[in-house]
Amino acid sequence: MLGWALAFFILALVAGYLGFVGLAGIAASIAKILFLIFLALLVISFVVRAVRGQDVT
Repeated sequence: MLGWALAFFILALVAGYLGFVGLAGIAASIAKILFLIFLALLVISFVVRAVRGQDVT
């Protein structure tokens, strides 16, 4: 998930540099959504492991 977010972020940077503003905006939005999903899943994973009593590290 994080890999896809980074890929869309790099795509947004390259598209913005080349002048494709519409594509850069869409790619940046997708990267932001994927990163937020990644963070939510990470927090949920930490909470579930803490509730089960497993080591978080």
